Amino acid sequence: MLRWTAAVLSLLILVTAAAGYLYYENLNGKIKKKELTLGAKMPVHRANADGQTPLNILLIGSDARDSKANQKLGGAKETFNGKPLADVQMLLHVSADRSNISVISMPRDTMLKIPECQDPETGQIHPARAWAQTNESLSRGGPGCTVATWYELTGITIDHFMLIDFAGVVSMADAIGGVPVCVSDRVHSRNSKGQGSGLKLEAGTSFVKGEQALQWLRTRYGFEDGTDLARARAQHMYMNSMVRQLRKNAKLTDPNKLRKLAEAAIDSLTVDKGIESVASLLDLGNALKSVPTHRITMAKMPSVYSKRPNYTGKVEPKPGEAEQVFRMIREDIPLDGKGKPKKKKAAPAKPKDQAAAPADIPVQVRNGTGGDGQLPLKGRATEVTAALQARGFTQAVADIAGNPLPKTVVQFSNAELEGDAQAVAKALGIPVSSVRKSTDVTGISLTVGADWPIGEAFPGAVDGDKTPDSAEALNGSDTKACMKVQPGFTW
Repeated sequence: MLRWTAAVLSLLILVTAAAGYLYYENLNGKIKKKELTLGAKMPVHRANADGQTPLNILLIGSDARDSKANQKLGGAKETFNGKPLADVQMLLHVSADRSNISVISMPRDTMLKIPECQDPETGQIHPARAWAQTNESLSRGGPGCTVATWYELTGITIDHFMLIDFAGVVSMADAIGGVPVCVSDRVHSRNSKGQGSGLKLEAGTSFVKGEQALQWLRTRYGFEDGTDLARARAQHMYMNSMVRQLRKNAKLTDPNKLRKLAEAAIDSLTVDKGIESVASLLDLGNALKSVPTHRITMAKMPSVYSKRPNYTGKVEPKPGEAEQVFRMIREDIPLDGKGKPKKKKAAPAKPKDQAAAPADIPVQVRNGTGGDGQLPLKGRATEVTAALQARGFTQAVADIAGNPLPKTVVQFSNAELEGDAQAVAKALGIPVSSVRKSTDVTGISLTVGADWPIGEAFPGAVDGDKTPDSAEALNGSDTKACMKVQPGFTW
């Protein structure tokens, strides 16, 4: 009997081990992989004092309607089997010491530069576009072009990407068992033209899963001001809530539950080739799971509505403040404000030439807002001239001659004018590093570059290492966050 029992147990162990191995290999075989980037090579991360490096993952939500499941969920029959768009883009940054996570969303309607991308499968070359909507990047060769677009804008090295489609969101939400979300009033996302996600919820907290979870993530008509910016905030609430739910949901200790979640994830994901196997995905998960929810921060890229012709309703990165957020990620500074304070930089040396009174300083102001390859914004030289005059520089005049530049610059023709030029820069908040001597000008010239499309004051970096209010940072432990319902969308 003992020999028989031992033989049966040995057989069961062997069969179980073999089944586990086959299942693991089955999952590995289902992982879809593509090139990480179709643009410039990104530099490696700088290690901190302990030799640790951060981890950046670009999360991309595709609107692909290339399968029956996605077509049923996505609607819009005229887009069936068309090129997919990257309607959700979030950069997930895990700090080098793995103590905190920061997430930045880029609104779908953001206008920016998309670099040249070559489709690795067809060989088709998509030429660079100086001004295009960010979600188009996915249709220009795949997620590697979206990664290249992010790097072009932010200078942030991206280690991996994960692309998910409509059906994937639904199946993963079902596998988790639902995510609690909150609305301030009854909401039905459907307007008189039939536009909207169809989301219909009672006021207060509801658990959403399956198709209703997808509706929540896609809703713009019905939340706050009905724009893509409101949708990004709703997505942040969902993701924070999902993380909390995953951590406290005891059902996920059930092997069958975990199996369903793993299968849902693998079936719906496309990843970069640096993620070699299921084991690689588990390694990424282990890098994330140790971060407490109160050190997770969801934020959006600071943005402003475009003032350029024909781009009503589109947004652009907000000058100064968007770069502040990007810099914090590049330098591994947490967006929750709990990082170690850095030493202050020494103030720049004062010029030997002291500035005259503002009223005695002539300044020519030129419009260089076409320096990003787009048509210059009309009236910028006149607007900035008026701002200078209001600050006492009564001899400031707008020069009709344009001089397209990507960056704003104050130039002076000889050393005796350096102090005056710095006074002009200081009056408008332009950094001293943008003041320089040049033989191309006579006297003092201020060229308003493409980095200053709006406002009277130059949009310089936010003081210190503070996350701008315009990023609307949301803490992962905030259980009271609730979406405001847009007037006209209640029931």
